[in-house]
Amino acid sequence: MIEKTTTRNIPPDRACAILSVIKEFKGLPSSDLDVIAQVCHWHRYEAGEEIVRYHDDSHSVFFITQGEMRVHYYSMLGKEVILCDLSAGEIFGELTAIDSRSRSATVVAKTSSLVASISSSDFLELIYHNQKIAFAILQRLTDQIRRLTERVFEFSTLLAQNRIQAELLRLAKKQTNGFNTAIISPVPTHVELANLVSSHREAVTRELNKLERDNLILRKDHELHILDIAKLTKMVEDVHGNL
Repeated sequence: MIEKTTTRNIPPDRACAILSVIKEFKGLPSSDLDVIAQVCHWHRYEAGEEIVRYHDDSHSVFFITQGEMRVHYYSMLGKEVILCDLSAGEIFGELTAIDSRSRSATVVAKTSSLVASISSSDFLELIYHNQKIAFAILQRLTDQIRRLTERVFEFSTLLAQNRIQAELLRLAKKQTNGFNTAIISPVPTHVELANLVSSHREAVTRELNKLERDNLILRKDHELHILDIAKLTKMVEDVHGNL
């Protein structure tokens, strides 16, 4: 168990305001947020610090109120597999709280982060007694199943270049400006992108070079500009449709 408490107690009114950024708590009355705040423990993590580790037996649920986290694990040969990155407003650890099994992945802080945690028993109490939170958690789990189903499909059927295109499209949709372009920032390294799509750095480099020649992307400083989301979307959809 890696959990630590390094942040001093946060006043209840301030804790409620901080917790309101969590997606599953959107729209909750202050009285409900106060109930959650009363059972929270607050933690400050710096970049590179582990919050939970693969196969840990801890069962707390975590709310990311500031910063970013990476969910990943390593194969027996030491290859990193990146499952996803989480930003402020997200939660993690709910699976172990529900089934009491060991952790299915390691979670590491990507940036300095402020995180609240609650015990599995308190988390289950929230679900049992608050229908809005229960429904939000159900929606979250449904989204996870759909996302993982999509990734299994891609890993099983798509070439590396197509998986890279699909991952870029996912990243672009998270940071779109509402038009037909997006700026991915900070951009994943070639190794990180390869670990996201179960490929290797050389394949990522080749595909990014090709997309840049085709005027679909532009690499600038620490940003990756997606210049035509519609075209990238069609490329991904065409490959899915031809299988």
